[in-house]
Amino acid sequence: MRLLEQLNQDMKQAMKDKDKEKLGVIRMIKASLQNELINLGKENLSEDEELTILSRELKQRKDSLQEFKSAGRHDLVEKLDDEVNILQEYMPKQLTDDELKVIVQQAIQEVNATSKKDMGKVMSAIMPKVKGRADGAQINKLVQRQLS
Repeated sequence: MRLLEQLNQDMKQAMKDKDKEKLGVIRMIKASLQNELINLGKENLSEDEELTILSRELKQRKDSLQEFKSAGRHDLVEKLDDEVNILQEYMPKQLTDDELKVIVQQAIQEVNATSKKDMGKVMSAIMPKVKGRADGAQINKLVQRQLS
């Protein structure tokens, strides 16, 4: 099922359930998708483009969550944490650490990386393979460990 169809169904259900928080997050996702459609001048987005938008929204929320935690804003932390959980429902299943390690090792071998100077090559080989299924910062740490 396409993301937009799933969002519309979930939005109807959230309205029936009077779940204002989930409804707000779904509307935010739909707005981001519509904005991207307008910016690109397309009728439909590919699954890859939808995933990119979802990943961007999730990353923004996670970054804000860290800042609110460090600032001691527990009232906002709880709200954003709930938004992150709702957003993650629409993301593909995340890769485990073991799966990521295998992908990182394969990418290092593919590009013949030997030192941290080759970090960019390795990351550019990995990111398209794991798009939306792993956090870039986590991959970055794994690559650095393997190359050091």
